[in-house]
Order: sequence, then structure tokens, then C-alpha cells
Amino acid sequence: MKKIVLVLSLLVAGLLFTQFARLPAATGRTDFTQQANLALRRTAHHLLRDAGDTTSRIPAVQQVGTATFQIRLDHALNYKKLPALLQQSLALYALDDPYDVAVLDCTAGTLQLGYTVADLTQQNDVPCVGRDQQTGCYTIRVSFTGRASQNQLPIPWGLWIAGFVVVGGAYILWQKSSRTTRPPLSMDLARAESVPLIQVGNLTFDALNQTVEVADQSYTLTYREAKLLHLFLRHPNQLLTRDFILKSVWEDEGIIVGRSVDVFVSRLRKHLKPDPGLHIIAVHGVGYRLEVRG
Repeated sequence: MKKIVLVLSLLVAGLLFTQFARLPAATGRTDFTQQANLALRRTAHHLLRDAGDTTSRIPAVQQVGTATFQIRLDHALNYKKLPALLQQSLALYALDDPYDVAVLDCTAGTLQLGYTVADLTQQNDVPCVGRDQQTGCYTIRVSFTGRASQNQLPIPWGLWIAGFVVVGGAYILWQKSSRTTRPPLSMDLARAESVPLIQVGNLTFDALNQTVEVADQSYTLTYREAKLLHLFLRHPNQLLTRDFILKSVWEDEGIIVGRSVDVFVSRLRKHLKPDPGLHIIAVHGVGYRLEVRG
């Protein structure tokens, strides 16, 4: 039965892959989003530094569309330097898509300035450069027009349904078989530690019994919560990437869902809340760090 389900899963996966291969906008979407984010943050950094600001925190980049990103600058914006800085940042992160730039007023959201990449690269004449500019808050919005205009071919509903049914059946069958081979939690967590009790601040973690006590409040953890907490406690004050966390905590499942990390971190934060010296800090686009203070 397992072989039949596996063969059917591979067939459906092949068909789905064929369909997705025809969707250019979906290829490397995660990498594209991350690269665009980093390019805008680099541009904002240099604009702030040009304005004499080397200490303020750079605000988060917002994705307001499939291929549209924006960042807000509350300090003076040197529009004359924006085109070259942005082009350098995009080139640094290998983004060569055509794009439009709009500079909006933060309060009213009205368009103040703007240009297209063709103005810069083909005509070398960016509109409005050199004109008087008022000091204020501006939002820089970049729209990658090439990616936004790519057509996405629909995947037939029948193929979707067949894929969900077959892959879902394979997953259930795999889950049943994996439960019989999964090692006990105590063996899994205590394997790397000779002492099953770990104490950090006002926290005591019992790996054998899968429990944690924080400031006189006790909690019984799930299998994944215990593995994740154990991982953080073995690496206090160290930045753990999302890939490392997924590999360390979820690898034995065979199927990894990226959002699982965020969900389980949120649960652990609630358990750690009674101890003000313990915080799980998110580092945007990288991972998480357990900060131990005091």
C-alpha cells in the first residue's frame, strides 16, 4: 500500500511541478522578496547616513503588493542621491528587473516625486532632480513592473484536488508509520545532555518529563515545544537561523512547514513571560535568539 501511495504521490507531484515550472512569477519568489527587502534597507541606510543620521533604527520594509515594496523615512530625504543609491543596491543583490519609483508624502500618501529605471539607465535624466524639496516624512515605494506583469497560468482544479487527496493520504500513512519508530521524548532530548534538568534564570526545564517551571509556574510541553526550548537553552544569546531550527527540531518529520517555527516560538514566549530576564527575540529575515538577561 505504501508503494502505491508513494508512486501516485510522485506522479501528482510531477504534474504539479510541470504546472509550476510554467509560472515564472513563482520561481524564486522567496529569494526575490528577501533580496528586494535588503536592497531597500541598504538604500535607506545610505540616505540616512547622507543626512547625518548614523544612529536611528532603519524602519521595516513593507511589501504592499506582489512585487511592490516601500520603506518610510522620517528624516530628510536627498532625492538627488536616491536614484544612484537604489540602482547600486539593486545591482548588489542581483535584481535587474525593470522598476518604477514613487516618493509619497507619509501623511497624505500623495505622490511627490518619481521616476522609472529607464529615466536613469537610458536617458540619464531623472525627473525633478535639482528642484527644491521640503523637509519632511517620505515613503519610498519601488514597484518591479516586470514581475508584476508576468502572467500566471491557472492550475486545473482537478489536478489540485487529486494532489491534495493523494499527498494527504501519503502524509497520514507516513505519520502512522513514523509514530511507531519515533524515539521516546526523554531519549531524544536527553541524548545530548547528561543532566536532564536545565536551569537558566528562573527557569527549570525537565527534559525527561517534558515540563518547564518558570517563576513558580509549571507547564507541560508538547513534543515540539520541548525540542525547541531545549535547542534555545543549549544556545543562549546565540542567533539561530530558521533553517538551523527547522533542521534541528522538525527534520525527523520529513515534511517541514516554515510557519511552524513562528507558531511554536509564540507558544514558548507565553511560557517564558513570567521571567522578565528571558526573551526570544526575532531577527527579521534570519531567525531567533534567546536572550538571557541578569
